[in-house]
Amino acid sequence: MTPELIPLAGNFLVPNGTFIVELIAFAIIVFILARWVVPPINKAMTRRQEQIRQQFTDLDKAKEDAEAARRQFESQIADARQEAAKIRDDAREQGASIIADMREQAQAEHDRIVASAHTQLEAERRQIVAQMRNELGTLAISLAGRVVGESLDNDDDRARRTVDRFLADLEAGEAVPQKVTAS
Repeated sequence: MTPELIPLAGNFLVPNGTFIVELIAFAIIVFILARWVVPPINKAMTRRQEQIRQQFTDLDKAKEDAEAARRQFESQIADARQEAAKIRDDAREQGASIIADMREQAQAEHDRIVASAHTQLEAERRQIVAQMRNELGTLAISLAGRVVGESLDNDDDRARRTVDRFLADLEAGEAVPQKVTAS
């Protein structure tokens, strides 16, 4: 058998008119895609990449700002704690000072009240002594008048001297004389 010759039209490796038309159509489509479709897509991709880069930049800046804010916040908290400790210490000192002042005022008020009470007691004692002298004098004169049998009310000067002498003897701690002498 002899090999038969294969017609040229049936060989798929040999380009024919259809292939050339397909190749030209493909080139036109690639040209159209390269000219009007790919540039807008590339622009959109470039814009999107720039947006993503900007977002990363903004994110890094936000992280730095957040870190700076955190450090500032911690610094402010530390300052606030120090200030609070200082205020507490000042308040304790002021409290101690106020307590000391109040104690001094209370002691001064106590001393004033005690002095006033002593003064008042002394005045009351004098008043009572004077009142007792009058009453005792009246009773002594009345009693002496009964003992003697005559009224001593007329001689006020003598009666007063007798009562004063009697009270002076009582205050001096001497025994009451047994016999009252007339002066």
